[in-house]
Amino acid sequence: MKIAAIGECMIELSARPSAADKDGGMTLAYGGDTLNTALYLARLSRHSNITVDYLTALGDDPYSDEMIAFWQREGIGTHMVARLPGRLPGLYTIRTDDLGERSFHYWRGAAAAREMMRGDHGARLGEALGQYHMIYLSGITLSILTEGDRALLLDALSRVEAAGARIAFDCNYRPRGWPDADTAGRAMDEMYRRCHIALPGLEDECAMYGAMDAHAAASRIAGLGVGEICLKNGGASCHLQIKGEPTDLPAAAIGQPVDTTAAGDSFNAAYLYHRLRGDNGATAARAGHRLAAQVIQYPGAVIPRSAMPDAMPEP
Repeated sequence: MKIAAIGECMIELSARPSAADKDGGMTLAYGGDTLNTALYLARLSRHSNITVDYLTALGDDPYSDEMIAFWQREGIGTHMVARLPGRLPGLYTIRTDDLGERSFHYWRGAAAAREMMRGDHGARLGEALGQYHMIYLSGITLSILTEGDRALLLDALSRVEAAGARIAFDCNYRPRGWPDADTAGRAMDEMYRRCHIALPGLEDECAMYGAMDAHAAASRIAGLGVGEICLKNGGASCHLQIKGEPTDLPAAAIGQPVDTTAAGDSFNAAYLYHRLRGDNGATAARAGHRLAAQVIQYPGAVIPRSAMPDAMPEP
């Protein structure tokens, strides 16, 4: 079973003061919402028939080389990563407050991933989607593309969806990536119309479409043709609606989070893994809560393999 995740991975600089150095410092890593989900999905799938590829564009620089090597160590396929001469990945910084909430600053205007749908490599990406059983992407994937490039991606997704591929989507709305909420909302709805599994956050839905509760948000998405919706409500719960049947599931009990980065991304990975292997939605959602609860106990987007709920050796 072949899964493709489409999006952008960036250089991550995390500012975290240490006990020995009150002035802090920056730790370099690599992350991005769909990459985080691909990584955790690859970890969970290591002894299954599920394989995970990452589809994006990078530069020909040392940071891009390191990213690809990192993904390969995690078991992520990289043969569909375009390498654009003279280009660079985007970069972002994370700062966390005393409650574990994070704020971001981005340098990504000229990132190579923005050109993933252009030229020959863009055509190859669109054609390659036909080889996958499931395709996962997010609203951030849509936001980094021009309107024309976004249309190319949506057309390719329509073709593979018609041929039998399943599409999973997390709207993951970030206002800085869009001209305004209305533009974002229209693009998200176009994506929902091609989507089989929706994994949005309630806060994001309300930011684009106005205040509503989880049931109303899920019903709105279902009205666009989505048959399976797992709507995350922060650390409190998730609202599951499959074929019109609603269920509310509480989140796993946790202590004070260290860093909430990748909580939703890891939830999505565990949810999709369990659904792909045939577990029911409630089991998948509980697994999502469990992994997310572990991820937020560590700084950064990617926790050590040994910290996975089912401990994994380092590669």
